[in-house]
Amino acid sequence: MLFRRRHHRRPHAELRGILRLLGPGLITGASDDDPSGIATYSQAGAQFGYGLAWTMLFSWPLMAAIQEISARIGRVTGAGIAANVRRHYSPTLLRAIVLLLLVANIINLGADLGAMGDALRLLIGGPAGLYVVLFAAVCAALEIFLSYARYVRILKWLTLALFGYVAAALVVEVPWGEALYRTVIPAFRWRQDYIVTIVAVLGTTISPYMFFWQASEEAEDEQVDPDAHPLTETPEAARGELRRIEFDTYLGMALSNLIALFIIVTTAATLHRHGMTDIRTSKQAAEALRPIAGELAFAVFTCGIVGTGLLAVPVLAGSAAYALAEAMGWPVGLSRRPGEAKAFYGTIVAGTLIGIAINFVDVNPMKALFWTAVINGVVAVPLMVVMMLMTMRRDVMGPFTLPPLLCFVGWLSAGAMALAVAIMFATWGS
Repeated sequence: MLFRRRHHRRPHAELRGILRLLGPGLITGASDDDPSGIATYSQAGAQFGYGLAWTMLFSWPLMAAIQEISARIGRVTGAGIAANVRRHYSPTLLRAIVLLLLVANIINLGADLGAMGDALRLLIGGPAGLYVVLFAAVCAALEIFLSYARYVRILKWLTLALFGYVAAALVVEVPWGEALYRTVIPAFRWRQDYIVTIVAVLGTTISPYMFFWQASEEAEDEQVDPDAHPLTETPEAARGELRRIEFDTYLGMALSNLIALFIIVTTAATLHRHGMTDIRTSKQAAEALRPIAGELAFAVFTCGIVGTGLLAVPVLAGSAAYALAEAMGWPVGLSRRPGEAKAFYGTIVAGTLIGIAINFVDVNPMKALFWTAVINGVVAVPLMVVMMLMTMRRDVMGPFTLPPLLCFVGWLSAGAMALAVAIMFATWGS
């Protein structure tokens, strides 16, 4: 059994065994709490207090299910989502999805780099623009020149940055009884701003770049292991692999939403309590915390922005490169040397350079993020539908089509996202 306890193994060996089970799901979930996501959760907490804490519990099974489905596509077929769409669906659909994903990822990447530069400037002073360039260079260099195994280990360790938000919540005074109550019992309000914020939270937690990244990383993990093969070729390995995917994915998404909950709680207990309800960026949230919650909470919150950005920027650039390279049939993968996948790594470099440029042109970052949310919402719905249909086809998944419960929750997730997009357009301009 995968999780059977072995009494003869030492505790540190058990820990290493657990860590080996964690990979694409953990990294994908952690990258969801990027600086742009932090801004969304901070606004939710500042504007509505604990009133939106329930969205973290509500969205967890939805995002976990769709991410498990993404992972299954990669592990079962040995290829990412774009590669499978190219094989089984029309080129027009593939081009539209990949183009919109590229635009959304690059805007998001640029916004995250800007937030990281601003956060470091708040901590140590100096020019934010220089920090943007340095962060971008470090992220791109590690992604291109470090070996795949070492790079994945670095990304796993960077997930520890998320616990800065647990620490920030613990150093401020929080009425935990009320916070926990509002997490379990929704306090729904039929107000436009409340509904729009729910849409923003859903759009932040269920993002197309996460689908592409996790599917492609599962495929790549299989490709770099000489003893592993797609499950359609080695069905005898399916039980252990699918259980590993479940453990990795549900834990990774639980961590993501738990950290988002702590961000909401921290800003609710500080900013909302003191009447500061209009927070538009993660930088504003950090700045506002300093006079209210003290230097320690400010420093921890701000360091978290940098740490999560270092994790999210490579995932955004990498998922864009996977999608484009798979769609075009180019050599693909972080396990390849730069000379073996020039177009793949070129996409990472080009996306990162455009992300840098966004911070030096006259672009309103909030408007850019708004359009990113719109594009993500538009892309997510048809992509989720295609993924659901794909994973129900035996010519794609072989004997590993979705089990009934996962199929139901996957369609529920797609329906929730479609409803969110419908509400977004219904409230547009009102």
